[in-house]
Amino acid sequence: MPNDTIINLSILVLHGPNLNLLGRREPGIYGSVTLDQINQLLQHEGHKLGVKVFALQSNHEGALVDSIHDALGKHQGILINAAAYTHTSVAIRDALAAVALPVVEVHLSNIYQRETFRHHSFIAPIAIGQISGFGAESYRLGLHALVDNLRKSEKS
Repeated sequence: MPNDTIINLSILVLHGPNLNLLGRREPGIYGSVTLDQINQLLQHEGHKLGVKVFALQSNHEGALVDSIHDALGKHQGILINAAAYTHTSVAIRDALAAVALPVVEVHLSNIYQRETFRHHSFIAPIAIGQISGFGAESYRLGLHALVDNLRKSEKS
């Protein structure tokens, strides 16, 4: 999709707890790519798609909830890797439902090939989609899916 499309989209990217340690944290599971590299990838892809990308990482549930609330009127969609909060946070799920922005959930690892407690996502039922298991590529694929969905919605 060319970036000359006349759509002013802004995407909030949220990274949950421990993702600030990417590149050092369990590289056998999460790979060697750092969070800064993922954010650079998303900035580059956003530029190609003609959208603005704003990334935030927090280890604190309340900070993520506040960022979701603050997204109203600023962003048209949310790309989220809530990390461990995916499986535990009703607060993040409720915040996402409350702002009613399109959400795509992403994960570096395939959460369904891991421990049983990781198989449940509080976010998935309110997300337009979920992408997991492709490492940093999950974020890129998620961004493309979210932008495509937003552009289709705007045309209808």
